[in-house]
Amino acid sequence: MDGDFIETHLENELGRTPLPPKDRALCQELVYGVVRWQSALDWLIARKTGDREQKPALQMFLRLGLYQLFWLDRVPDHAAVHQTVELAREAGFGPQAGFVNALLRGCLRERDVLEQQLTELKRTDPARGYSHPEWLWQRWQARWGADQATRLMAWNNTPPHAFARVNTLQTDTGTLLQLWREKEDVEYDLFLRDWVGENLCFELKSLPPLARLESFQKGWFYVQDPSTLMAVRLLDPQPGEIILDLCAAPGGKTTFIAQLMRNQGRIVACDSSPERLKLLRENCLRLGATCVEPQPLRAPDARPSRLFDRVLVDAPCSNTGVMRRRVELRWRLRLDEIHQLRALQLELLTQAAAQVKPGGVLVYSTCSLEPEENSEVVTAFLAAQPGFTLEATRELQPFVDNSDGAFAVRWRRS
Repeated sequence: MDGDFIETHLENELGRTPLPPKDRALCQELVYGVVRWQSALDWLIARKTGDREQKPALQMFLRLGLYQLFWLDRVPDHAAVHQTVELAREAGFGPQAGFVNALLRGCLRERDVLEQQLTELKRTDPARGYSHPEWLWQRWQARWGADQATRLMAWNNTPPHAFARVNTLQTDTGTLLQLWREKEDVEYDLFLRDWVGENLCFELKSLPPLARLESFQKGWFYVQDPSTLMAVRLLDPQPGEIILDLCAAPGGKTTFIAQLMRNQGRIVACDSSPERLKLLRENCLRLGATCVEPQPLRAPDARPSRLFDRVLVDAPCSNTGVMRRRVELRWRLRLDEIHQLRALQLELLTQAAAQVKPGGVLVYSTCSLEPEENSEVVTAFLAAQPGFTLEATRELQPFVDNSDGAFAVRWRRS
């Protein structure tokens, strides 16, 4: 599922209005937190207003104040109330400033009771208590049961961690870690899973802005969630091969393929967006992935000009496996979009299948948790492509694997 998400808009705004690191972090926390907990915040507001509908902008100021009072410890209560009231007044809600002040102070007086009720709400009305759309809660509960579904919603409400993949095309793990420790003030922990590999991926606990790091500028690492490495491991690229990455931008998987191939061979990396292709080229240049050939994605009916040893289709999807990274997604996603994406995914797979040489490998991956985009696509593809044999399937679930969700499958062409 593509589109401009709030993360992009916020990053652009912060780029135009630089803030000290602590203020920047607080701004991000407030924006993302209010969006994540929108439903529970609205429940609080409704209890104090008799369900009277508020103007959207005024509702947002009430959410902002209540989020600081009930979800944040770092802002003193009096400052949260005062600043919220002042912001509302500056935005043209002077006549309502008293109302905002009274509601927030009323909630403060009842905070202990309201906090107990918010906890109870997670049991009696999980969708609202964990601030997710009802249809997603019902869908996940039916598939996994209430316990796992609530664990998934709780995971989606936690701030995501940042991870770095060591780029062995430019350095080695020991050299990078020494620079982090001795010169760059980067705090990290090793992240180890069976699909990742040893001494390859590190959780970034604390670090200066990326652009200031010499190690980042030199392309010694790439910021990438470990779940995205699984599909490339399943692809198992080998030095000297010719590989097609059909939906390549911004290049995390592409450059990891180049790394595993030690830049020996060719990777044709395609994407339909010129802007994303530009980003792919920039990442390949910084990381030293010289075997990558960025190209626009051709029309599905175009005759394949070559056959490839391995093809990766990292398909556009609903992103429900990475919902905690896209905080607005839960409120934007619709069920019919999942079915529409399934049609696109099958179209891309059909295009990719025609470009796999006999004996070659085809890998399909998503960051979705939905069967329509995963297991049902596998079934439909096998029914339409009898020349392919299913070799492996892997799925990561946040409540099982303690990582972002991902799905990948590997076929071999007979």
